Amino acid sequence: MGGWSISKEGELFQVQGEKHRPLAFRMRPVTLDEVVGQPHLTGENGILRRIVASGILPSLIFWGPPGSGKTSVAQLLVKACHYSMIAISAVAAGVKEIRDAVKEAEDNLKLYGRKTVFFIDEIHRFHKGQQSILLPYVEEGTVTLIGSTTENPSFEVIAPLLSRTQVLVFQPLSVESIMVLLRRALGDERGLKGLPLTVEEETLRFLAQIADGDARRALNLLEMAASIAQSEKQKTLTVNFVREFLAKNFHLYDKFGEEHYNLLSAYHKSLRGSDPDAALYWLARMLEAGEHPRSILRRLVACASEDVGNADPQALLLAVAAHQAFEFLGEPEGRLALAQVTVYVACAPKSNASYAALERAISDVREYGSLPVPLHLRNAPTAMMKKMGYGKEYRYAHDFPGGFVEQEYLPQQLQGRVYFQPSERGYEGNLKKRLQMLWKNRKYGP
Repeated sequence: MGGWSISKEGELFQVQGEKHRPLAFRMRPVTLDEVVGQPHLTGENGILRRIVASGILPSLIFWGPPGSGKTSVAQLLVKACHYSMIAISAVAAGVKEIRDAVKEAEDNLKLYGRKTVFFIDEIHRFHKGQQSILLPYVEEGTVTLIGSTTENPSFEVIAPLLSRTQVLVFQPLSVESIMVLLRRALGDERGLKGLPLTVEEETLRFLAQIADGDARRALNLLEMAASIAQSEKQKTLTVNFVREFLAKNFHLYDKFGEEHYNLLSAYHKSLRGSDPDAALYWLARMLEAGEHPRSILRRLVACASEDVGNADPQALLLAVAAHQAFEFLGEPEGRLALAQVTVYVACAPKSNASYAALERAISDVREYGSLPVPLHLRNAPTAMMKKMGYGKEYRYAHDFPGGFVEQEYLPQQLQGRVYFQPSERGYEGNLKKRLQMLWKNRKYGP
């Protein structure tokens, strides 16, 4: 039915040919006790447990990282409270699909006395017009909304709809929590129980680490590794075998290991070295390896500040814009913004003068400790402070020609220090000339 689908038995997913389903699907929790990593929600006094006990589902928004259990919990709640569920695609559903879904929900209530949940995965992709259409039906109780999102709902969900829902925050899964799921999968009939394969504990830990908090990814990696091990007549699933399997099949690497940092290092050094082709190659390597673009974007923003700096202040603005563009566009379009700014930062003039200046200042802070602020620079909000000399003899720059007056801004012990030594490269050369003009007694650079 277009961009949405209905489960006639009131469940989001139907189990047909269960063993042919992915392991992550088969191991979805069927009770709250099987949900891991969210004790604040599922504990004895947790809100999810109270909801199940009451049998009444309020409208909810689940906010948390991928693979933290949002969809699984939604399915579990719907089943436990005996609601029907309609899954609506945030990308594909238009006005017609939403109104058709509302009609189905109304029929469920009239004909069967059964309430309906609209489950919207990635609700942050639901534009404001779509959200506004839902609002009256949620408000009057025709439907119960459960939305899941990896983005802050304060920014992505319209205020009227947000005020009618309760936001539940899902925490990233720890390595230990994911290991609980992996062990369960190995010992459960729904999972891999009976498999003629020994899986070492350190292998489970390795899989949990590279999953980076995503239970779905961890379970799928375990299933693929186990399948390949069986086909190759391996009796034991070791860390080395998994490493080789990942390298051969997915170009993946350990996000906590050496290769992860080597590729990020090569990318950053190519940017610093003004080689856009090499930077693009390492960018492509990481993207194809499954590196999360946020890690790459952090390095891009850092390079724009550390290595380009004020030689081209536009680089930092564009790097931050690339981050925003990726968050807005997602995959795969967001990669284009990443590539565009990678080329820009690589080609920009370079200066680390700001970085070096900060290091010099930090060195003095550590050597001299907390030097007192000179009296003329201190804030004087009270008469007593003014009487003590706070703010006395401070000269207001805007009262002087050119908006500048020469006075001392450093503590007495550090007077005359020059931390910032601008280069001649790019825009920073203009800053150097201006400082030399203003502070004639100071030396900026060699």
